[in-house]
Amino acid sequence: MFDIGFTELLLIGVVALVVLGPERLPGAVRTAGLWIGRIKRSFSAIKAEVEREIGADEIRRQLHNEQILDLEREMKAMKQTLDAPLSSITESSPVSDAAPTAETDNNASQDRSPQP
Repeated sequence: MFDIGFTELLLIGVVALVVLGPERLPGAVRTAGLWIGRIKRSFSAIKAEVEREIGADEIRRQLHNEQILDLEREMKAMKQTLDAPLSSITESSPVSDAAPTAETDNNASQDRSPQP
């Protein structure tokens, strides 16, 4: 959180030892620890209360649901764009169920003949 390294903590400890002395240092550290714990608990309680008041969980759920709906809409649009060329191809050249004519039989036999 504060990005304090080991050397900085060691320097703070040495300064505190010099300023407070070895007799009062343990009590001061204990008191500082208690105050820090109280401050952390107060901030977490305030944060929880604010989140509850504004309904942060509900807002997060709604945003998540909206994202899912947007993704579904995009998928449907993509599917329609992909299906559109396929439907235009099938509409422009419909396949007939009629029997092949003699002309198509001749073309087919020419395709099968060996080429020199």
